[in-house]
Amino acid sequence: MSQTIGRTRLAYSRAWHHVSLAAPTTPSLGRLASRIAILLMGKHKPIWDPSTDCGDYVVATGCNDVLVTGKKKEQKMYYKRTTRPGVMKSLSMESMIRKWGGGEVLKRAVRGMLPKNRLRDKRLDRLKVFEGEAHPYRTNLMKFEGRIRQVEPEVKTEVLKQTSI
Repeated sequence: MSQTIGRTRLAYSRAWHHVSLAAPTTPSLGRLASRIAILLMGKHKPIWDPSTDCGDYVVATGCNDVLVTGKKKEQKMYYKRTTRPGVMKSLSMESMIRKWGGGEVLKRAVRGMLPKNRLRDKRLDRLKVFEGEAHPYRTNLMKFEGRIRQVEPEVKTEVLKQTSI
């Protein structure tokens, strides 16, 4: 039996998912990051294979309202190492949100949940984060808040000008 049964172009097509962090039922940062990582990898699809990139796009809005539990905003530290020996810079989550926004915190959390291989940067590029609710990908979204959006076709009407003779 062939191994390519069911692997069609339609199965590999990428859908766009919308995640709003401003919603009252939004889970905490870690739980949300693991769900986004599953969508970016394509593990929710029946054709998933670890060596192929079959994941979807994810648009995260309202990232300034990222939810963390406990005292993580003050105590969680992000480290950056330079090429010089003995030089390591640290930044708390609270100062990172002030400096770069909550989207950077979400991206780093999702990056840690993705497998460490060649596909990680390509998958992370499909995560689009925005601080507010406005974003330019509204026409691409097929799944909005867990429901499939019905796209109505645009009807073009032309007005015929009648000239009087």
